[in-house]
Amino acid sequence: MLFKAHFAGLCYFAQKYVKDFEAAKEIVQDAFLNLWEKRDSIDMDRPVKSYLTMIIHNKCTNYLRDNRKFDSYILHVENLLDIPEYEDADTFVEKELEAKIEIAINELPEKCREVFVLNRYKNLKYQEIADRLQVSVKTVEAQMSKALQHMRIRLAEYVTVLLLIVLSFLGK
Repeated sequence: MLFKAHFAGLCYFAQKYVKDFEAAKEIVQDAFLNLWEKRDSIDMDRPVKSYLTMIIHNKCTNYLRDNRKFDSYILHVENLLDIPEYEDADTFVEKELEAKIEIAINELPEKCREVFVLNRYKNLKYQEIADRLQVSVKTVEAQMSKALQHMRIRLAEYVTVLLLIVLSFLGK
């Protein structure tokens, strides 16, 4: 849905910068992929299109720099090196979200928190966690289920945009 609704317009937006429609399409596709990969850290209150626009802007600038189709004077004249004004706000919101995530993690019971951190931050598999904590894999699964449920509840206000992203990719 999201992809279909905005792909063409975002391609024209990117083409404004790179002057090559095929490169613009590739940049937009990469932007959607990038948005999907960073879905856990985006501001759920901000429109998804603004994220895509910012990502595409940065990717276009990188494309121009890497392909040296324009010199930096032209980039400056066309204002392509300007950083979007909402980038500072994103940093603030990102820090706010990180703080909320940290609070939610700290609210978890000790063993549950330990399992969650080992899995999500240390990238350990359930079996590795079970071995390390000397518990069964079923116990790890139960603790992770409890932790994820808690995180979903505590961070519910940030889920809306994630749902839109998931639904847009399912609609392809």
